[in-house]
Amino acid sequence: MKIIDLPRHERPREKLIERGPTGLKDKELLAILLRTGYAGKNVIEVSAEILRKFPMKKLLALAYEDLLKIKGINSSKACGLLAAFELTKRALEVEDNNLPTINSAKDAVAQLQELRIAKKEHFVVLYLNARNQLIHKETISIGTLNANLVHPREVFKPAFEHLAASIIVAHNHPSGGTEASEADLELTKRLKEAGKILGIETADHIVITQDNFKSIN
Repeated sequence: MKIIDLPRHERPREKLIERGPTGLKDKELLAILLRTGYAGKNVIEVSAEILRKFPMKKLLALAYEDLLKIKGINSSKACGLLAAFELTKRALEVEDNNLPTINSAKDAVAQLQELRIAKKEHFVVLYLNARNQLIHKETISIGTLNANLVHPREVFKPAFEHLAASIIVAHNHPSGGTEASEADLELTKRLKEAGKILGIETADHIVITQDNFKSIN
């Protein structure tokens, strides 16, 4: 039976309008997100079938490629579901695998304590997802006591590999001073410009010393 053939009060959208979302079953809520079924099965039947195969928590963890393998879900529907799932996780402040959240320079420095005692200048990048969670950390280069050469290509390559939404870059000054050099400022500018082109924000550049730190913006 097609959805249009159901009594009006049994159709998911009409039911939601009349009763609110709490009045709908899981399969009916999923049916609204999916919008349509496929030949031989209406959207409620498709939704019920999906939920039998994937309990709610498992469904929320599926990736784009996994959703596309489910009959009745195309690219458009997969994107809609992923967007809804992500909004749900953010609203509930669900953390993925207890990943550290970086909301400030202080939070970033907490993940970079090894730079405080490094004798040579290290350039390290923190790669963050859209929720500002740390998903990867990589040392891009190790220089001398007062010099370090970094190319944007080397900085952003891991960002694509790990699907980062933004990056925080940092380097240490073994000499102890937190003031940014002209080279530091120029590098910050280059990374911000490159990030704009690539769609990956360079959120901060931090200079770290043994007992202090300073952001370059």
